[in-house]
Order: sequence, then structure tokens, then C-alpha cells
Amino acid sequence: MSFLYTQADILIDLAEQTLYLPKHQKLYVISSGVNGIGETENSGKTPRGWHEVALKFGENEPENAVFIARQPTGEIYNLDLAEQFPERDWILSRILWLSGLQEGFNQGIGCDTFQRYIYIHGTPDTEPMGIPASHGCIRMRNHDILELFELIPEKALVYISEHKLDLNSLGLLG
Repeated sequence: MSFLYTQADILIDLAEQTLYLPKHQKLYVISSGVNGIGETENSGKTPRGWHEVALKFGENEPENAVFIARQPTGEIYNLDLAEQFPERDWILSRILWLSGLQEGFNQGIGCDTFQRYIYIHGTPDTEPMGIPASHGCIRMRNHDILELFELIPEKALVYISEHKLDLNSLGLLG
């Protein structure tokens, strides 16, 4: 099983709330779905399994650029904007839109990661990291998502695990 993990460009450990880039030896703290782990449509849960980065959005946008429906609004996130729109689920800086690769599990009717609009994206720096707090997406600090966006191409393989990944025993830490 560890061989399979070495094929991933991105490893996401939901138990530890981390995202790891094996080829770059980089580890980031993330925030996943507050509703837990699962693939069901409209659940607000973070899906598991094999995915790919289907599409990327935000190239050349400034840090803290605000996105709605994957389009930049022209706004730059700040506390005044947050007070003006307290109901928004802030998607900032960059978006990596995920697509499931496992038919009937995270791809297809009722469980499709892509149709659920599951992203890896930036979030306000005031939002907590290291604990589940999103609506199912993988949230990252803005400076982290900017770096990730530059390192990871479209079609990159992503594995999302609900179990703790022992990166040392998998031979993934140098």
C-alpha cells in the first residue's frame, strides 16, 4: 500500500489535518470539513480516496483575492469586507478544484467530488487551521496555497486519507 502513496503528488491526512508534498518535502497544516469525512453529495463532508487536480484558478491574482463561483470578484479580503459579508464562505487567493478518480466512491452520481465543488483553497488568516472547520473543502493559509499553486500542476494526483499517514514508515520523509 505504501507504494501507492508514493505515486501521489499531494497527500492529505485528515486525521492530522495536514497536506504533504512528497516530491518537495513540504508539510502544511490544513482545515477540512467540520461535518466530518464522507463522499455523499450535499453532506458538507470532505471526500476520501484518489483524486486529481482537475482545474486551477487564480493565477496572477493577488494574495487574498476573493473568489465566487471560481471567478475573482475584484475584492481583496480584509476585516471590513468580512464584517460587511459575514455569511460568506471565503475562498481566497487560489483554487485547485479536485475530481474523484474512484467510480462509485468519489466519482459518479451522489458522490462526485468535482460536482460537489470540492477545492483546495485559501481562507482568511483569522480562520483556524489544524481542526475541521470548512464546508468540505481543504482550506489552507493564503501564503501556503500560493506556494502549492506554483508547485502542483493540473492533473496532479491527490490522495485524501481519513487515517493518520506515517510519512516516516512510508519512506516519504527525507
